[in-house]
Parts: sequence; C-alpha cells; structure tokens
Amino acid sequence: MTVKRDAYEVLGIARDADEREIKRSFRRLARELHPDVNRHDHDAEERFKEAADAYEILSDPERRQVYDRYGHEGLSGQGREPNFSGFGSVSDIFDAFFGGGDAFGGGGRAAGVQGGDVAVAAEISLAQAARGAAVDVEYEVVAPCERCHGNAAEPGTPIETCGRCGGSGELRTAMRSAFGQVVRAHLCDACGGDGKIARTPCTRCRGRGREARRAQLEVDIPAGIADDQRIRLTGRGHAGEGGGPPGDLYVVVRVAEDERFVRDGNDLVSVVDVSAPAAALGTSVTVPTLEGEETIELEAGTQPGSVVNLTGLGMPSLRRGRPGDQRVVVNVVVPRELSARQRGLLEELEGSLEERNLRPASERGHESLFARVRRALG
Repeated sequence: MTVKRDAYEVLGIARDADEREIKRSFRRLARELHPDVNRHDHDAEERFKEAADAYEILSDPERRQVYDRYGHEGLSGQGREPNFSGFGSVSDIFDAFFGGGDAFGGGGRAAGVQGGDVAVAAEISLAQAARGAAVDVEYEVVAPCERCHGNAAEPGTPIETCGRCGGSGELRTAMRSAFGQVVRAHLCDACGGDGKIARTPCTRCRGRGREARRAQLEVDIPAGIADDQRIRLTGRGHAGEGGGPPGDLYVVVRVAEDERFVRDGNDLVSVVDVSAPAAALGTSVTVPTLEGEETIELEAGTQPGSVVNLTGLGMPSLRRGRPGDQRVVVNVVVPRELSARQRGLLEELEGSLEERNLRPASERGHESLFARVRRALG
C-alpha cells in the first residue's frame, strides 16, 4: 500500500495557509503539470491527481479539520476518498477546473479562431538588397467575402439570433467534479460561437463569410537583408473565423546570386585578374563595386591571393551599424600560349632571377598565400 504524502507538503504551503493561498498554490501546480507542458513526463498525471487530492481536502473547511486531527486515515474512515470518476482524463479535470481547455488563459466564451499564416517568396538582386527596394508580391489568401462582407448573409436578408444558444454563442452543461458542481461551456455547434445565424446564406461564399482570392501587395525590403530572411506583415494572412483575427504574411526574400561578388555576412568578396608581369611590376586595376567602378593600386611584387580592402563598400547593416567592406582578392594569371619571342623573354627573365627575388612572403614579413586566402574567406 502506497503511503500518501502530506497534503500541505504536496501543495507546498504552511499549515496555517488560508483559502486564497491554497487555491493559488494548486493553480500554480496545475499549470506546471499541464499535459501539454509535460508530454514526456509520464508521472505528471499522477502528480496532478495528488495535487487535486490535496486541494480537495484543504479547500473544504470540514475535511481540513478532520485531516488536521487524524490525517488521511481519518478521511478514509469517513468513506470520503477523492473521486475523479466524473472525468475521463486529466485534461477533463483541467477543463472543469479552469473553465475550458486552457489552463493558462482561464475560461469564458470561446474566442474566434485566428486565420492561418501565408508564406510567399520575393526575389531581388544583390544591388536591391544593398539599397532596399519595394517589390510587388501576389499570393492566394482566404479573405472576408466581398459580397456579404464576412457576415455570411445574402445582402438585404436578416441575421437572426441563434435559437440553440439564445445568442450567447455557447452551450453550458453541469457536471460533478472533485471540486463540487462545475459548469462547463462549449462552443455552440449551430452558430459556431457567433450567437447569430443568417436566414439566407450568401450565394457567393455559401454562408461561410470567407472566400479565396488572389491578393497583391507592395512590400518594402530593407537595405542589408540577406538571402532566405523573412519579413513578417501582421494581419495580411488568411481571415479568421468567428470574429478571430487574421493570420500573418511571411515574405521570404531570395537574393539572386551576383557573378561579381560573393557575400560573407556584410562583406563582399570579389576577384580581379592581373597578369604575372603586371603583378611583378605593380599596376592600377579597375574593379566593380556596388557603387560603380573603383580603381585600386597594386604595388610591385603583388602575390597571388593578396587582398585589397575597400572600406565601407560592402553591404549595409540591417541594424543600422557600420557597413561591411569589399575585399578584392588578386588572382595572378600565368601567361599561356606564348610566342617564340615571349618565351625567349621569359627564359631570359628566369635566368636572371636571384634567390632574393624568390623568397617566400613569410620570410619577407608578409602573409603567406594560405593565410591571405583564409583571411579573404573569413
């Protein structure tokens, strides 16, 4: 036989706790042990029943007095064991105690159902992502019927009070529980909770009050947005039911690839080709940026993989912080398909090179090729 825990210990209250403290403590425990919160805790149901048992004892002054003097045995002797037979499950107990299916929000008349969310994709260029843009999106949405304006009645016909619920939108039934007589409220199945019924249903939406239609909307895309980020537009989704609010529209932004740049956070990485002789002698090259063409100077002896940083020419920050940079990676191109004269010149150059001309960059106090590439790619 399992020994029952002390009722005060179960609720976590002092023995002189008043009725308000007892009720507050049980509500706290009930919320903690709600089945939706404890789906993987198989003991939650038993713990709730234990808390309900303790509450049943301590919330009744007469039973509490007997319990304080004789404990659980005294109550058993009176033939008054806790009784949950009026309920099919712990969820039913929650429904009765909290006045509905929501142990966290209380009871009352059932609210309308919020409409579903809608997702739509919008494709923009990298330049638009850098500047910001306004784009038009089209999507299918369930909206209030244009003919009846959502009231489900044919225009010019009356809307009558629901005869089943008397206009309250809910039906009530009384049942016995561990806490005494409890009245439960249910959504009226005739009017769906509206309290009113159209005598002649709308011919366009067939009395639903809603219809599917194609919507078009201009969406502002903020500067600095990245590929696959979402913009939420509240209330632009499917219409709700029974007076519920509409859902939201999520615009998934697709930033098209730009062959000139690779995005790395707020930085842009580009590559410029330079011939080996030009890299050895030093040269000026023109590179594309989001702001137009930019000329950069390459010093003599520029090595493959060298990086030139263009400060502030990357992507703007969504959070209005410092913009990113553009990192230009130098690709030194080795000549191919040489003529006889070109080959002769290169052979002459090769024969004239000394050890100091070929020392690794690391020995000259510069970054190695591997280090430069790794830095360029973040």
